[in-house]
Amino acid sequence: MTFCQIAPESATKKAIRFLFVGAVLSMTACSEVIRSHGYTPSQVDLDLLEIGVDTEESVATAIGTPAFSSATEEREWYYLSSTVREYAYRHPEIIDRQLVAVSFDGDGTVSNVERFGLEDGRVIALNRRVTDVVVKSPGLIRQLLGSIGNITSDDLADGP
Repeated sequence: MTFCQIAPESATKKAIRFLFVGAVLSMTACSEVIRSHGYTPSQVDLDLLEIGVDTEESVATAIGTPAFSSATEEREWYYLSSTVREYAYRHPEIIDRQLVAVSFDGDGTVSNVERFGLEDGRVIALNRRVTDVVVKSPGLIRQLLGSIGNITSDDLADGP
C-alpha cells in the first residue's frame, strides 16, 4: 500500500454526508429574503430643503428626481420605498413603507415637505361598479331599415 492511497468510503459515511448536505440545503431554502424597492431621501437630506427658497431644479439636485409626480395643477413630487420580507412559501409581508411628498407652489418653489410611514397608511377598499344592464346600439341594417319610413318628399325635393 502506498502512502497516498485513500481507503474507499463506506456506505454509512456516504449516507451521513448526503443527509448533512440535504439538511444544509433545506435550511437555506427556508431562510427569509428581504427585498427593498424604491427610494426615499433621508431625513438629513430633507432637512437641507428650505421651504419658499428651493425650486424644482434645486430639489432634483439635492435629493434626486421623484418616482412619480402629481397630474394636478398643484405640483407634488413623490418618493416611495418599501421593504418586503419573503419567507419560503408564506405570503410576502410589507415590513416598511416610506412616502415623501414634496409640494411646490405656483411659482415652482417648495411649499411643504411631508414624510409618511407604514403606520400612517390605511386600507382602502376599492369598489368596481359595473352596469348590469347591457346597452345595445342598433346595428347598421336596423338603422337603414328604420330610416326608410322617415324620408319625406320634401327631403327628396331639396337639392344642393
